[in-house]
Amino acid sequence: MPQVGKAALLSTAALAITGSLLFSLSAPSGAEGVFAHRDDLSEKDRARIQAVLAPAEDFSAAEAYELMQGGAGTSRKMVNRDAFSHPTQNITFEEEQDFKVGNGLFKKLWVSSPSSTQASDGLGPLYNARSCQGCHLKDGRGRPPEPGERAVSMFLRLSVKPQTEEQKALLESGMAASIPHPIYGGQLQAFAVPGLPGEGQMTISYEDVPVELADGTVVQLRKPTYGIDNPGFGPFGPNTLISPRVAPQMIGLGLLEQVHEGDILAKVDPEDEDGDGISGRASWVYDADKDAMILGRFGWKGANATVRAQSAGAFNGDIGISTPDAPNPYGDCTEAQESCYAQPSGVQERLGDTEAPDPVLDLVTFYSQNLAVPARRDVDDPEVLRGKELFYASGCTSCHTPKYVTRRDAPTKAHRFQLIWPYTDLLLHDMGEGLADDRPIGSASGREWKTPPLWGIGLTKTVSDHTYFLHDGRARNLLEAVLWHGGEAEAAKQSVVAMERQDREALIKFLESL
Repeated sequence: MPQVGKAALLSTAALAITGSLLFSLSAPSGAEGVFAHRDDLSEKDRARIQAVLAPAEDFSAAEAYELMQGGAGTSRKMVNRDAFSHPTQNITFEEEQDFKVGNGLFKKLWVSSPSSTQASDGLGPLYNARSCQGCHLKDGRGRPPEPGERAVSMFLRLSVKPQTEEQKALLESGMAASIPHPIYGGQLQAFAVPGLPGEGQMTISYEDVPVELADGTVVQLRKPTYGIDNPGFGPFGPNTLISPRVAPQMIGLGLLEQVHEGDILAKVDPEDEDGDGISGRASWVYDADKDAMILGRFGWKGANATVRAQSAGAFNGDIGISTPDAPNPYGDCTEAQESCYAQPSGVQERLGDTEAPDPVLDLVTFYSQNLAVPARRDVDDPEVLRGKELFYASGCTSCHTPKYVTRRDAPTKAHRFQLIWPYTDLLLHDMGEGLADDRPIGSASGREWKTPPLWGIGLTKTVSDHTYFLHDGRARNLLEAVLWHGGEAEAAKQSVVAMERQDREALIKFLESL
């Protein structure tokens, strides 16, 4: 186990006694009225979180509680391939049972209908994977396929530009995030049940893009171009918009869900009124149950508002399994794919109206909400601390907000009033032409992406056995990921380009400690 400093040891001891990360904070003077939007807090609470959320100024040692980046639920288990698969450490014994059952359902292999294993019927008819873990192996990050390999943990989103006034009105109102392809639906499914063709195979070609750093080092970035071979249901047409996605890591989702909406919206600045070059925008998602637009915070473009919605969408789109929240047993099949709708569904009336009836979605959602964030490593290492200082000085924290305190009234007790360090603002940012997919979805333009959380990023190699980053895995390491930043992040990137090698290596070592 890496050596930790006094601040880290104190935070661990405090957790063992109280289960809270805020017990010892005293209110700063003149704190009245801070965090007024936090309707879940008392005035005393607001003053306490003002103190703990103040930006770091001293980089000579780790901040208090920084080691426990997932709050009291942070995992201190051995760092190995299972580092992302442990339950939140402060859930109850009864909740741990739900977590384990949810884990089993997350790993469950679904089969095509009809079969002798009726509770597992319903795969497809079109699909990208047979299980949740098929994309999120070890609850980690997906990757692009190797040459000659079929993509599993990566796929293409599909849509078309609006063709009618009705379609334009749906997009403008927010009731539709995009217009699905009239034949192929909302995503490309490479696999299908027996007797049915897959929709096609994603192709990727790369072009080298050299970037010279100030010290003369030349880094070769790889710029991808995407296509689709062997279309199973006819041509896609010139109006098709495509966007690649790798499966994101799963840790800490329940904590991100309990970041107060007001804490996120406080950083919204679409007109850059503060002049810092950062114009974060919120992603708004239509919620049919509430008949209202609510804040999106999950997915590469923030297109889902809750972990449950993200899970139901993945069941239906990625595996072709219906749930009470997405009840179509034919998944992403379209009416134009008549042979797809001719397949038998996996609905078993004795079990319910959907292929995965309650409580399947409840349990998978609970599992997904309670995958623990691993503890930081090397928080007191001088090089890591220097890298942290450079991270702040370069302006990276303008989007990668280091820390939050979650809601006091979170539904799950383990998520309540936790100091967490995800390094994200959960907002949309223009990332420049280099990363643009030119495919708008919901609130996000074709140049915008949601700031991804950075916690756990240094364990990608350990858990997922690769170091591919960004939404499509084009970056082969963390430095390449930084150098792809543009748009609102251009100034921060140029700070890294200008660094001396030693400073650049310190910055990367800090990221690897997260």
